[in-house]
Amino acid sequence: MTTNTKPKEMIHTQIWLEEPEPDNAFATKAAYCHGYDVYGEMLGQIGWVEMLYLLFRGEMPTKRQAELLETLAVALINPGPRDPSVHAAMCGGVGGSTSASCLMAALAVGAGQLSGGREILLAMQNWNSCGTDIDAWQRRLGLPADTTVSIWPAMEHPPGFDPHGISTTTPVTQTLACLAHMSTAAFLPWLSMNLHHLETAANHPLSLSGVAAAAFTDLGFTPEQGEMLYLLLRLPGTAVHALEQKVYGHKKFPFFRLELDDNPGEEGK
Repeated sequence: MTTNTKPKEMIHTQIWLEEPEPDNAFATKAAYCHGYDVYGEMLGQIGWVEMLYLLFRGEMPTKRQAELLETLAVALINPGPRDPSVHAAMCGGVGGSTSASCLMAALAVGAGQLSGGREILLAMQNWNSCGTDIDAWQRRLGLPADTTVSIWPAMEHPPGFDPHGISTTTPVTQTLACLAHMSTAAFLPWLSMNLHHLETAANHPLSLSGVAAAAFTDLGFTPEQGEMLYLLLRLPGTAVHALEQKVYGHKKFPFFRLELDDNPGEEGK
């Protein structure tokens, strides 16, 4: 005799393990992140960035690594209201969109190749390819844009550099100096020492995304992980600006007025 039994569904993950409560198979008794007991041992013992590093890297960070990631998170937490991703969230807020819609708008706009998540991935790939070889960087930054067929358009500027900048901005130099001093790896200190040569080769000043890419690489993240983290760490700023604009309303929206250089109504007069 045969019986029709459905096979148990298996969740394949090396990140998270859950043990059920004895009286409820759908409730969690204990949860382990890469082998660490989250609720039984880690609560109150580690901070947010340590948990973030553990989730992505599968191991606990050193004290210096945790300090570096936390400092980078502070630098990235609010791109400011002129940033396209924050602007998108503000548009959602002033228009009365839901909180989730505002965050999704910020993620969509902030995922691109101009100070976005995709730029982080490409810049980190450059770090993996060129390392601390100045000649390799000069060749890479001097190459024309890649024309390989892709869902992404060809880059219009070297990733990690500001296509509209004249000189390195003060926040970029301050962030680089701070992180380079904290890093125990090679890339951030080398970037600080060779900044002039790289900016000359790129014909553009370094951007904050370029500093972030070097920091993520120093911390051992893959380009794909760096892209995800960059999107995640910038969300708090987009959230608070969306909430603020929802309260202010459209009459105080800073980008509401459309200014035209020419007045079509003057034609023919």
